Amino acid sequence: MIWIIGGVLFLAIVFGPQLWVRQVLRAHAQDRPDLEGTGGELARHLLDRFGLREVRVEPAPGGADHYDPEGKAVRLSPDYLHGRSVTALVVAAHEVGHAIQDRDRYKPLRARQRLVMSAVVADRLGAVVSIILSVVGFLISPKLLLLGIAALILFGFIEVIVHLVTLPVEFDASFNKALPVLAGGGYIAPQDQSAAQSILTACALTYVASAAMRVLNLGRLLAILR
Repeated sequence: MIWIIGGVLFLAIVFGPQLWVRQVLRAHAQDRPDLEGTGGELARHLLDRFGLREVRVEPAPGGADHYDPEGKAVRLSPDYLHGRSVTALVVAAHEVGHAIQDRDRYKPLRARQRLVMSAVVADRLGAVVSIILSVVGFLISPKLLLLGIAALILFGFIEVIVHLVTLPVEFDASFNKALPVLAGGGYIAPQDQSAAQSILTACALTYVASAAMRVLNLGRLLAILR
């Protein structure tokens, strides 16, 4: 019974926020002729307003909206780049928020950049090393098998740290950057501000869920070793 409850809670934590995010984004994704511009146009305007003319606005490969601190580019999916909806404007403002963080040398953003680069290298090496040690350990020595498991735990800790560092970065870009700019600059009407807050809250919860999933996965691995 405990395992069933635990499984239901795990699925709710992992998939619940994702389903809610999709529903919230879809609810405010209709094009609105009363809005003055598209998400891409707002991103360009805000970047210029905050002295970030060197930052480009580009289509996002694969449709994943993000700010690239290395390439100095805000990248938006086609629906948000060319869309004239509340969702498009809010997502664009959020990504510009990351560009402002980069300009201001926001420490959590810089820490995340370093950790993400380390995590990518560690993940690639870790997968190979863990497999090799596990196979060799199974065939030759249990001690090597334990080293493979220890490597998996280490890389699991790195993933958890990356996701935990990501949380303040995303919340700051949403609620300390994007929302005040949208409301204070008159880019969205007062009646749309609650929708903007819902969109930003929903998006932030995806990162909370992602961090929770990594913690749960690591906890399950540690529990197996007991």
